[in-house]
Amino acid sequence: MQLRKNPNNIFVKLLLGFWLCSSLIIALIGFLPLLQQNHDQSAIPYPLERLLEKSAKRISQNPQILTSDKLTHWSRFKEFKGRPARIYLVDEYGKVLNSHKSSRSLRRFMLMADEAGEPIKHQFRDELIFGPYNFEVAGQPYSLYGRLPEHHPRPWFFFFIDNKILTLSIAILLSGLLCGLFAWHLGKPLRSLKRSADALAAGDLSSRVDMATVKRNDEIGQLAQAFNGMADSVEDMVKSQQRLISDISHELRTPLTRLKLSLALSRKKGQETAETERIEYEADQLEQMIAELLELSRVKLNANENKRNLELSETLNQVLDDADFEAQQQQKILHIDIDESISVPLYPRPLCRAVENLLRNAIRYADKEVTIQAMVHKQGIQIEIIDDGPGIQKEADLEAIFDPFYRPQSARERESGGWGLGLAIAKAAVQAHQGQIQAENNQPKGLKISINLPAQ
Repeated sequence: MQLRKNPNNIFVKLLLGFWLCSSLIIALIGFLPLLQQNHDQSAIPYPLERLLEKSAKRISQNPQILTSDKLTHWSRFKEFKGRPARIYLVDEYGKVLNSHKSSRSLRRFMLMADEAGEPIKHQFRDELIFGPYNFEVAGQPYSLYGRLPEHHPRPWFFFFIDNKILTLSIAILLSGLLCGLFAWHLGKPLRSLKRSADALAAGDLSSRVDMATVKRNDEIGQLAQAFNGMADSVEDMVKSQQRLISDISHELRTPLTRLKLSLALSRKKGQETAETERIEYEADQLEQMIAELLELSRVKLNANENKRNLELSETLNQVLDDADFEAQQQQKILHIDIDESISVPLYPRPLCRAVENLLRNAIRYADKEVTIQAMVHKQGIQIEIIDDGPGIQKEADLEAIFDPFYRPQSARERESGGWGLGLAIAKAAVQAHQGQIQAENNQPKGLKISINLPAQ
């Protein structure tokens, strides 16, 4: 039923496309012999018919020629407009009387003329044969055929008739070309759909299928509309979830503030005990966790900030100074290798927070040294943060460490392991740039985290 309503569906396009392509090739190949026949074979013109008539009249006036031994040397050659014309005398049985051997072209023409039922002419490659002219001598039927040794230029498409293998090869090539163009026409919107799906899967919630694909009237257009609708729903759902987390985290700060205020009042009244100290410590930890959750949701939403083309070293200047100070306090060395000429479109605050979290994590677990370096490549820039610490023992943890609340070593204390939100914030910040982040164990030891940011 849908097929009748919508003639632009894929089934109809495939059917018509391949059917028309095949029909066109077959028609072109089949039409060539008809063109040749119409061009080479036609009614005999009057001057040629007159030439045969004169020869027949001469034989009728001199019937002794038919019984003479010199019949084979009978004047077979005539002049026709300055060109030699050869005349063939044929009896009722189709035997050529004035020639010992008839050519293949003549025998072929005799069959064509007999099938046509009237006098005709036919242009062979190097000669023109015409006839027959029928007459009687002493009650015996005879026929005359003529031949002119001339070569007429043939139309260019006759070349394909004489070269059948080449014609077949060209037909196959043309068919492949037409089918290839048709396949490209169908494959182009599918490639657009794939790019949009890959971008959406990579975290770019704003990715949509282009309008040229959406406006198609076939199933691909319907699929593009459904995909864009799905992407809108996913984006709204994710943003609603992030706003919910942000709102909950924000609301949790109010009772937490009251709790810390109550602890401060208790201290003033001299009611400080080990239990109150523990409550204050847990309250501080909870406040830090809420702050991290707010930062994570803020980076993922990224609603009120635009990219700016800035120098990377200047953007990270304060972060690098703080990291260097922190490394010195822990008797470790921070190596910085970032060219001041490197610039890239970025969100300053999310990128600074990402690099800050990664540097703090590297300094925390490094033995002696931490290195941060930036390199330019064709697609954009790559930032690498390398430490000489223990690295990650399990290969499966190299991807999981960027998930929220994930800690690769469950035996770590909270003071050293945190809540597993720092690397999640870094990943969210990189994805906001449509970039990629990955971790790998460095040799001989340590961990290397790479950030790739696009040039646009």
